[in-house]
Amino acid sequence: METKYSYFKRDISWLSFNYRVLLEAADKSLPLYERINFISIYSSNLEEFYKVRVAEHKANASGIARNDEETKQMAIEILKEITDEVNRQLEDRVRIYEHNILPALQQNKIIFYQSRNVESFHQQFVRDFFQEEIFPFLQPVPVSKDQIRSFLRDNRLYLAVRVTKRESQPDDPEQVQYFVLKIPYSKVPRFIELPKRNGYYYLMFIEDIIKANLDIVFPGFFIDCSYCIKISRDADILIDNAQNTSEIIEQVKKKVKKRKIGAVSRFVYDRHMPIDFLSFLMDAFQIVSEELVPGDKHLNLEDLRMLPNPNKALERSEKPSPMTLNCLDHKGSIFRYVSKKDLMIHYPYHSFEHFIHFLYEAVHDPFTKEIMLTQYRVAENSVVINTLIAAAQNRKKVTVFVELKARFDEENNLATAEMMKASGINIIYSIPGLKVHAKVALILRRDAEGNPKKSFAYVSTGNFNEKTAKVYADIGLFTTRQIIVNDLHHLFQLLQGHEIANFKRLLVPRFNLISELERLIRNEIKLAQQGKGGRIILKMNALQDTDMIDHLYEASQQGVQIDLIIRGICCLIPEQSFSCNIRITRIVDSFLEHARVWYFGNSDNPKVFLGSPDWMKRNLYRRIEAVIPVIDVDLRQEIIDLLNIQLNDNQKACWVDAHLENVYKKENLDKPVRAQYTFYEYLKNKNETFL
Repeated sequence: METKYSYFKRDISWLSFNYRVLLEAADKSLPLYERINFISIYSSNLEEFYKVRVAEHKANASGIARNDEETKQMAIEILKEITDEVNRQLEDRVRIYEHNILPALQQNKIIFYQSRNVESFHQQFVRDFFQEEIFPFLQPVPVSKDQIRSFLRDNRLYLAVRVTKRESQPDDPEQVQYFVLKIPYSKVPRFIELPKRNGYYYLMFIEDIIKANLDIVFPGFFIDCSYCIKISRDADILIDNAQNTSEIIEQVKKKVKKRKIGAVSRFVYDRHMPIDFLSFLMDAFQIVSEELVPGDKHLNLEDLRMLPNPNKALERSEKPSPMTLNCLDHKGSIFRYVSKKDLMIHYPYHSFEHFIHFLYEAVHDPFTKEIMLTQYRVAENSVVINTLIAAAQNRKKVTVFVELKARFDEENNLATAEMMKASGINIIYSIPGLKVHAKVALILRRDAEGNPKKSFAYVSTGNFNEKTAKVYADIGLFTTRQIIVNDLHHLFQLLQGHEIANFKRLLVPRFNLISELERLIRNEIKLAQQGKGGRIILKMNALQDTDMIDHLYEASQQGVQIDLIIRGICCLIPEQSFSCNIRITRIVDSFLEHARVWYFGNSDNPKVFLGSPDWMKRNLYRRIEAVIPVIDVDLRQEIIDLLNIQLNDNQKACWVDAHLENVYKKENLDKPVRAQYTFYEYLKNKNETFL
């Protein structure tokens, strides 16, 4: 259908976000190892992007997905745009790494060797280390265009080596041989610490140690050259027309096993590799030119998160420590507090232990009869899960919905679900055709006669995962409001297939979410038309659905002032005639901005919501999500203060402009605002008022 509006392409917008992550590595105000970690995050993000998004486009472009010609052509075009943008970004990654990071390490007395040319005083150590620690795990595999078919595993680092026999004649092509060696850093660390000398520390990549000792691996051969390569494979799992839970489980088990042998989505190689060497590998591994992604001499830089820091005097990143809430009584009882007033937790500024304690209270509370909870991404060795098991053993009825289709967590979720089921927990598995992305918990209480007592509802923007709660900035809301408790109970009944829910205050896609959002936006348009100042602030991870974007464009044209705080994908284009009243802010800092919060001005009687969905088509139409209104006046103001602090950030915030550039905010630099740290101080001051 024709539209008068235009939009950024989803994947190009995402690449703009990932580039913003890379820019943190160039920020000299950050501790050095935090900058190095941002290169790791950038690289890891890109790896997943190729496994999922690029793999999908490749399937469409090849016709494997049985799409029409128009879809095929669009996929071909977007793949070219992605390749061009990634190549541009990788040039900057090489520059930042080689000209910013490595010199900074050296200034801090850490020499990070980047080739086989080590100093003479380390050569014997490198030789001995190779023979004793690495050589036993190496297995050269010959590569041939025709006779031998080799297979490269997903995301494994290989060294491609070209050799010639010593007795061969110069330029005799018959004597040239090719091999691949899998780098064995599951057996040996990727980064090796060498002996300290003259006050300097030395590090070396394992692949560089191997390169320096290839003569041991290939006796009787001249080593012509060697370069690192890796393949990324399609990792998406599509559940094909599953009719019931058992079919979903069976498909998940089968397809997870096949993930490592999926179709090639990219072939990354050292950009210094000669053309004839690359052409040989392309033929041998059946790589097409569209799959080529030139890289640096060292690949898999996501491993930099494990880079040793031998210089203990080097400045470390000091992130805010999670606070415990002083508003709770001496036993830290959330039950007692929330029985009187709603409670909001901001992770990771507040401790996730409060939620764990909330579950512990339910385990030991004699009036708690039933606990219900959703699990999307389960932490390994999860305290949350162990507490739920303890509740089941304490004769509480425990029901957990486990989403098996949570990408890259399928195996862990399934294993955890089977363990919980064996412990007496009632498990609800994935719903065919839908993902359940809601992050909700419900504790139902009754007295000895079976009469209802005050029950507890919890709605969050983040997963029940104590590990990610340390780095993801999320919000959780506890309440005993009966209307919310009832709505949440209806949601769990819906998940169990018992009834079609009639939600009063909880907003749920496919029921009342879209209609309510449209009503809220229309209300702001009406207020703007009446000269009463329509106002919308939306904080999310992603904004992609064009129908909802159109509503925002229309609101902008009617004079509604709109601020978007979008971390990742944002397909709305600012600075156009139809979006002149819309501004996009992106914040990348120590913690991953993950909360979804929506503010509608409502003529000085604001309506504020928090919940699990982004404004992506999948979230708004193909998932079960949960959004709760923030009714408590004090907590509503707390959310508004958070939004204002983030909009005033002039240290880590960027505008996203009409060209998808990240333009750093430079307003009021005499009053620096770094939102995450400013908000931590805000919460700390508020917490201290209860001492």
